Amino acid sequence: MKLTAPTPDYPAFLAELKNRISAARLNAARAVNHELVLLYWDIGAAIVVKQQTAGWGDAVVERLAADLRAGFPGMRGFSVGNIWRMRQFYQLHTQPEFLAQAARELKATPGATTKNKILAQPVRDLEVTPGATATKEILAQAVRDLVIAIPWGHHVFMLGRISDPAARLYYLRATAQLGWSRPILLNQIKAGAYERALKNKKTHNFALALPKHFAGQADEMLKSSYNLEFLGLGRAVRERDLEERLVSHLQRFIPELGYGFCFIGRQHRLALGRKEYSWTCSSTTVSLKRSWPLI
Repeated sequence: MKLTAPTPDYPAFLAELKNRISAARLNAARAVNHELVLLYWDIGAAIVVKQQTAGWGDAVVERLAADLRAGFPGMRGFSVGNIWRMRQFYQLHTQPEFLAQAARELKATPGATTKNKILAQPVRDLEVTPGATATKEILAQAVRDLVIAIPWGHHVFMLGRISDPAARLYYLRATAQLGWSRPILLNQIKAGAYERALKNKKTHNFALALPKHFAGQADEMLKSSYNLEFLGLGRAVRERDLEERLVSHLQRFIPELGYGFCFIGRQHRLALGRKEYSWTCSSTTVSLKRSWPLI
């Protein structure tokens, strides 16, 4: 079969379909993750309810793990350790302290309740009548919707590392809003991002003036301190030395991404009008560094 010559608008047509396919794959992956974390939440909840209402002991976890592995031999995630994590996962995010912290956060965040009207009344009622069952259930549902939007691997990182409800909520919301990967989340926890956020708290109106995804990025850019432990810096260094170490790490990292990525060079000069710019670049990312006037 002989292929006919494509029309001039074919490249744009193909690019649009590729973008659609990529978006569909991403949405499918998110849906799978959503259902998996929701399943783990429900398993943890079922165990806690049975232990509270029927007096079941901790031995049920080991028996349940064995029976689930036997019933679903091709499905991973039903180890004894992971079943315990499901139970802990549910308990941590339904504790009164955590729900109260969530209510305070929603109340203090500009526009948080106006953008999600179903939360507005529950948050107000929780402060007036802390024992209101219906209010707590709605707030618990909102918390569940937040945690199941985050991959299970992220939760595993936090289960043994974060005990403070305020810190846990901070990392959950930051991961959901900024799309942190697991390595980034782990580095943020090790670097004390929550503690630095409290110390360097700044007042702004980003949440009101910018779209949600831009507001989070703008807030991150206001940070006045950066953790560069991965560069092995133990003292103050010159800007040139800092640049050398950063680019050196980038030069080693880019080829590790595999096919389609390469490191072209450290700096390239580009003349625009009467100015020259130095660019640090790879084949996929280019960032403006500095400019000099032409002589």
